[in-house]
Amino acid sequence: MAAFILGFHYVNFNLPHFKWKLALETWVMILFITLVVWNTGSVDSPLLNLYLLVIISSAITLSKAITIAEIALISAVYVLLASRSGVEYSLVEYTEFLIFFLPFMLVAYITTVLAADVNYGKKVFKALSETDEMTGLLNKRSFSPMLHKATEVAVKYSQPLSAMMVDADNLKTVNDTYGHKAGDKLILTIASTIQDCLRTSDIICRYGGDKFVALLPQLPSYKAIETAERLRNAIENTSFDVDGKKVTTTVSIGIATYPDEVSIAEELLEKADETLYESKRAGRNTVISYAKLKPESKDKDNIEQQEFGLRSSDVT
Repeated sequence: MAAFILGFHYVNFNLPHFKWKLALETWVMILFITLVVWNTGSVDSPLLNLYLLVIISSAITLSKAITIAEIALISAVYVLLASRSGVEYSLVEYTEFLIFFLPFMLVAYITTVLAADVNYGKKVFKALSETDEMTGLLNKRSFSPMLHKATEVAVKYSQPLSAMMVDADNLKTVNDTYGHKAGDKLILTIASTIQDCLRTSDIICRYGGDKFVALLPQLPSYKAIETAERLRNAIENTSFDVDGKKVTTTVSIGIATYPDEVSIAEELLEKADETLYESKRAGRNTVISYAKLKPESKDKDNIEQQEFGLRSSDVT
């Protein structure tokens, strides 16, 4: 049995870990255990409880349906073994049969429940590690592989790919005037508006503090600029209340597009970031594309110093 599993894993070493492979292993385990039990006393075999290993393995790694099917198969095998031993199923023997299989079903149920809890915990942990807790958007950790994949697709199929960097213009003022809770509300307002204005196919990330980045697949430069202007206008006309007072905000947006403006796809985000700071220098509440970026305008360091420490909460 061990030789089969080791050999099966070796042959399929480079293949994905599909559930059908695990299911096949458990069915082979049932066959092997049946042969062992058959030759060691049938229903009186001391190795009969080996079937519990199959049930536990199935409940942990496979679905409930497969686990139930395997319990049914093991039950049928047990009846076959009993008939081989000359057992006639009267009411007493049938009751003993149910009592014998009660631990099997109990183990299957408990293991399935525990496996479901573990899988749920994994999903929650995965969601927490890949999304921003405040906005529910992607965080930088999960955004990076998506950026890599999007640039690969754009280059391979010669498709346009636009990157949009969005940054709030007045977070410091809101924080100083109304407190950090209002600053958090401002960030949530911007995040919600970005989601409303972009397509479901666009990839949106909270990049840090009040800075957001969005990837716009298959969107050329002029379309990306139209989208950014629509977003800028929507945020400018959106407000929220803090202690009965109306609070508004604006954003600066920088755009870079491959291959319209940036010839190297891997530099797309960097160029969009540079363009964002040019948008800040131009007076804020502005949309600027990389094509209009002037070399002498790149004064990102000064703007970063002005805004250092002004974020409501950082994103890791």
